[in-house]
Amino acid sequence: MTTTATTGGSVSEFPSPPDSPTTGAQAPAKKPAPRRRRWFAVSGTVGPLGIGITMLWLSIIVLLPLAALTVTSFEDGISGFWDAVTSPTALASLRVTVTVSVVVALINVVMGTLIAWVLVRDEFPGKRVVNALIDLPFALPTIVASIVLLSLYGPNSPIDVQLNATQPGLIVALAFVTLPFVVRSVQPVLIELDRDVEQAAASLGADNWTIFRKVVLPTLLPAIIGGAGLAFARAIGEYGSVVLIGGNIPRETQVTSQYIQQQIEIDRPVNAAAVSVALLAIAFVTLLVLRILASRSQRREEQSA
Repeated sequence: MTTTATTGGSVSEFPSPPDSPTTGAQAPAKKPAPRRRRWFAVSGTVGPLGIGITMLWLSIIVLLPLAALTVTSFEDGISGFWDAVTSPTALASLRVTVTVSVVVALINVVMGTLIAWVLVRDEFPGKRVVNALIDLPFALPTIVASIVLLSLYGPNSPIDVQLNATQPGLIVALAFVTLPFVVRSVQPVLIELDRDVEQAAASLGADNWTIFRKVVLPTLLPAIIGGAGLAFARAIGEYGSVVLIGGNIPRETQVTSQYIQQQIEIDRPVNAAAVSVALLAIAFVTLLVLRILASRSQRREEQSA
């Protein structure tokens, strides 16, 4: 089809443009081919090399020892593993360990949060010294802590309080070594907490307890849960701080770490490995559940904000 145009008395012909969507049919545009998702994609700053080095190091330090421990625990078969874990003394040590660790984690949730609050919100003489003392259990050998606690709460206690060879003595020792986990988890969150919301709630007539429960606690909850999980995991595997003050009395104050050492001393490495795997499973499941709870709490806080 051509179009005739007249310019200055001359006539010229030129082809007409192709049919537009308003004048005729047009071939449909081709959709771009969908991207094929790769089952393994690497993104970030370190790249495949950095990720590979990380996984190799974790395998050498964590996965290989755990795999070797698991293989050793099943050398006598599944029945041998089950018999080792469910023996009366092993079950008693697991019960004592888990019970005491739960109590210690709950105590540190309250006291650790309170200490973190005081260190962030209050000013007093010697605050820097107190802040430094919180990290002392990280640097102090745990056997030294056990010696100090035995001197303070042992048979010759200068304050006439005897806790050696008792479960309260275990609680005191484990609370000492696990306190920093909660304090150092909560403290940074408190520092970054926006205080304008608290002031707004106070201006609307809310009292201090209501402000803490409705405004502060939801923000602190993920950090508190994380610190409690770390404290619990440290407590169930602790050995040095309880070795002297605990007394190592089977079915009363013997914790699982002492039971494992006892099994090794009497040449029962398979039993020791089996109970170790059971203890690791308890710690892993506890940390996984607490991490899920902390993530959900954080998502709810972000959605409400």
